[in-house]
Amino acid sequence: MPSLISLVVLAGMIFALVDIITRDQSQVKHMPKTVWLFVVILLPFLGTVLWFAIGREYPRREASRPPQFAPWATEPAAPRPRESRSTEQQLADLEREIEEERLRAELARRRRDQQGEPA
Repeated sequence: MPSLISLVVLAGMIFALVDIITRDQSQVKHMPKTVWLFVVILLPFLGTVLWFAIGREYPRREASRPPQFAPWATEPAAPRPRESRSTEQQLADLEREIEEERLRAELARRRRDQQGEPA
């Protein structure tokens, strides 16, 4: 058990050191990066905890947006307005539109033929 705790502390310390080294200086709070490196190396457990608690800057979250992992926290979508026409009426309207487009194309073809333009 003590070796497991030591491994966890060592893994946390390595993770903290890599995080400190790769982080931009503008994202480090309270002390310079080199001081944080020494704190984490000299005090592995406490330094790691301090680094993740107060040393690094975390990205800001928008307060209005719910977390990604909580689908139940999202606002329900507004119900779409119901179509007052029946399916048969909608199909009849689509068929009329198709017929109008076919007639327009036929009319345009006949006008081209009357003017002597090639198709």
